[in-house]
Amino acid sequence: MFGARCARLLLRRCSSLPSTKTSVAPRQLQIREALEVQDPTGCDVKIQGWVRSVRSQKGILFLHVNDGSSLEHLQVVADPCLEPRMLTFGSSVEVQGKLVKSLHKGQRVELAAENIRVVGPCDVLAFPLKYKVHHSLEYLRELPHFRCRSNVLGALLRVRSEATSAIHSYFKENGYTHIHTPIITSNDCEGAGEVFKVEPANGERKPGEEHNFFNIPAFLTVSGQLHLEVMSGAFTKVFTFGPTFRADNSQTRRHLAEFYMVEAEVFFVDTLQDIMQVIEDLFKTVTDRVLAKCPQDAVLFHKRIAPGHEAKLEKMLKNRFLIMSYTEAIEILERSHQEFTYKPAWGQDLQSEHEKYLVRHCGDVPVFVYNYPYDLKPFYMRDNEDGPRRTVAAVDLLVPEVGELFGGSLREDRVDFLQSRLQRLKLEDTYQWYVELRQFGSAPHGGFGMGFERYLQCILGVQNIKDVIPFPRFPHSCVL
Repeated sequence: MFGARCARLLLRRCSSLPSTKTSVAPRQLQIREALEVQDPTGCDVKIQGWVRSVRSQKGILFLHVNDGSSLEHLQVVADPCLEPRMLTFGSSVEVQGKLVKSLHKGQRVELAAENIRVVGPCDVLAFPLKYKVHHSLEYLRELPHFRCRSNVLGALLRVRSEATSAIHSYFKENGYTHIHTPIITSNDCEGAGEVFKVEPANGERKPGEEHNFFNIPAFLTVSGQLHLEVMSGAFTKVFTFGPTFRADNSQTRRHLAEFYMVEAEVFFVDTLQDIMQVIEDLFKTVTDRVLAKCPQDAVLFHKRIAPGHEAKLEKMLKNRFLIMSYTEAIEILERSHQEFTYKPAWGQDLQSEHEKYLVRHCGDVPVFVYNYPYDLKPFYMRDNEDGPRRTVAAVDLLVPEVGELFGGSLREDRVDFLQSRLQRLKLEDTYQWYVELRQFGSAPHGGFGMGFERYLQCILGVQNIKDVIPFPRFPHSCVL
């Protein structure tokens, strides 16, 4: 009752404002811009968006309109006579009127409507998203063409956009050159064989034509690292940020067939500490910027999706990341007396359960694990020449809830070491060009990759990686 009375007062106040003799087109604003107007009284504006709620009280009509620019809706108040046909939850509208100060608690401004037009109607009975219903992430996953209209996915996409911008800004401010690495490649950087082969949809060939479109087998990229290393001899710092693909038949909560990777290479560095410093600085700088730009969106996740995660994230940002060797990590796991599904042993890769235990053991502070067994890692990682347990200069960053977030290493820049290993793997012909990079002006260097979706899981507390990407691709699912 009080809200309706206040709204009627606002409408009367708005109608009593002096009119100008010359007709001036209303200023078109996004919802976020309208909510940030400092002195709104009498400001003629036009907004466009989607109706999030409609309610009529005695003598007054209330709308909440959102256009994706903000988690917060803009309240529209209007005389019921302005209500157009087919104005429902979910419909798209255009509203013109005067922006005025709100008399309601919890909102600073609202729009006193002078004209409301339904641009696109919405059948609320058939629409799968319902008003005032909290839809689970699992349910929204089944609606890839509608889920962006929910508050949770809208917030996720704004965070995702700001994180993308913050990552590019970080690298630009630190002297990195952005390289567009190819999506189609002839190299399997990881060497695991989990690649998608690229072939023409029309498989017919004319007599004498090569079997392969490119004359050699081609695949969707699993990493841009090797192409970044090509930049040696021309740039000292480079990065790429784009889609990567893994034909890994996995249904876990942290794997996708298509995901985004942030990868960087730094030349003239010869210690893993240099790489770890960049990784920690990147994580903390980007996260601080995202939280500053999207405070309401982050709070939505930390309160509704992952209660208590805000404190965990604050701990990650305030504390220096810890460092332990792979050998130390195995010793901790072996002493834990924990019943692991996969028994930890030196020479075996760390499983997700091991990674999460190690982070908990470290008090939920991110931890770098370095110097992995030689036989576990790809050919391009630098041999430490140690013994009796031979290791390479590789490092992973493990974070709470997610496990591995970053993976990096020093690259093998010594020609004889690289050639020897490629020969043992019978890859010398395939990677002859890679050896040649070391023969003509080589420099010590290293780099890393970060799974962008895992990063979003880490800062928001989302359990399933399918819920932090607009259109998830995973085994047996490629919807839209």
